[in-house]
Formats: sequence, C-alpha cells, structure tokens
Amino acid sequence: MDRRQFLATTATVAAAVLPLKKAKAADAKETKEFVGVLVDTTRCIGCRSCEVACSETWGNFVPDVKSDNALESRRDTSEKQFTVVNRFNTEKGEVFVKRQCMHCWQAACVSMCLVNAMFKTKEGPVTWNGDKCLGCRFCMVACPFDIPKAEYHSWNPRIMKCHMCYERLQAGKKPACVEACPTDTLMFGQKRELMEVARHRIYNHPDKYVHHIYGENEAGGTGWLYLSAVPFEQIGFRVDLGTTSYPEYTKNFLISVPLVLFGVPALLGGLSELSDRKKEVRENEEWTDE
Repeated sequence: MDRRQFLATTATVAAAVLPLKKAKAADAKETKEFVGVLVDTTRCIGCRSCEVACSETWGNFVPDVKSDNALESRRDTSEKQFTVVNRFNTEKGEVFVKRQCMHCWQAACVSMCLVNAMFKTKEGPVTWNGDKCLGCRFCMVACPFDIPKAEYHSWNPRIMKCHMCYERLQAGKKPACVEACPTDTLMFGQKRELMEVARHRIYNHPDKYVHHIYGENEAGGTGWLYLSAVPFEQIGFRVDLGTTSYPEYTKNFLISVPLVLFGVPALLGGLSELSDRKKEVRENEEWTDE
C-alpha cells in the first residue's frame, strides 16, 4: 500500500461515517410532524368494532364479536389480526384496551432491518415492504412490544402488523379502527395536538386519570398514546422500557463498525508501509557507508 492508497482508504472510512452524521442533521431539520392516535381507555366499552373494521379493511380474519367469547382470555395480535381488544379486571373494575403496533418514533424493528424492508415513513407509520425483506425476522426479536408476526404456514411468509392504515392516510382518510369507533375512544391527529388533548383531560379530571400519558416517552416515544384510570401495569402495558429509544443503545456501536472494518486495517497497513520505508532507507544508508 503506497501513500496514495493509504489516503484513499482513509477517505473511504470518512465517507462511511459521514452519511450517518448527515442523516442525523437531516432529522434535526425535519419539521413535518408525525401523526398518531390517542386511546382513552376510560371510554372503551369493549365493542371490538375496531377489530372488525381493521380485519374487513385488510382482508384478514373477521371475528364474530357477538359469540366468540374472545374477551374471556387475554389475546395478542397475530398475522391474521392486526389489532385486538382485551379485558382487564382492575382496582377500578373492568377496563378494555386496544392493542396494535405502537409505531415508535425511533422504531427498533426499523433499526434492525438489514435491507430497509421495515420502514419508518415521513408521516409516522412504520410499514413493511415484502419486495425487500430477507426473511431474517430480526424485526420480531427487536420489537419491545412483541408486535411483528410472521406467516409461518405460508409458502411465501410475510411479516404482518398494523401499519396505521398508511394507504388510507395517503388518501386523506383516518385509520379504519379510528373511523369505526362509536365512543370516540380513538382520536387521530398529530402527536403535538394529541398530547395537548391528553394533558387537558388529565388537568380537568385529575381524579379520573392516572397522571401519565403512555407513549409520550416510553422507548423514546410512540405514535399511539394511551390514557388510563388505573396504573398501566394493571392493563397489560410494559412499564420497564425506560425513555431511551432502543436504536440509541446501539448507535455508537453501529457508527464504530465502519471504523473497525476499514479504519483499523487501513491504519495498520499504513504503519506497516511506513515501517517498510524506514527499513528500506536504513538498509540503503548502510549499503552507502560500506
């Protein structure tokens, strides 16, 4: 490796790191606000209209909400149902809670996707592109809310989850579940506006709500926000996530990877070249003296 090659390799290392810094700067300049949904669990009556609307809109399994007794046991989302409603017996009686993808501000599933198949849109929803997916399922492992599900029994398995009806949003419509809710449990809008509504409700009814908005800061913040009359651990929410987004935990490592893969070999190669040059000069000087 001559001096020119050494400098070229060093420049390559810098080029590998620079896009990360530019991307961070671009994010800081982003002014478009993400959209989300506020869920007021004190208003939910467990009718499960959201489940039916979601399944009908996306061609999934449509539950028989009148006779399937699904509320008798706690359920999780699946590849055939992007949202489910569960019933919890709490210190203040029965509480019904809708569950779906939380659409994290800095989504762990997106950060773990090697080919950008799991994608955070500029509007906020986290979507999935099957044309890019490698089938590694790292997104399933990364999600702190255990949401992405794989079609294990399909010959061409997909990763299935709520994508906040992104196609409907692009057409100027609300998510199907929000539109179908008969009790205004669900409110769609920009996060800033939703936070104002949530704070207003807590301020005006301090005895009705727990003084916490779930999703404001959990795991760095999420697109779905929740209000509750009881502590969130009583209605099935994780309360151990902290306020740091999951990608932040690995950011420094990911930035250092190009330096390890390219910078260290380049540095060692350069030092080796300099050492060989010094040895060559020293041998020439000894030969001249003789």
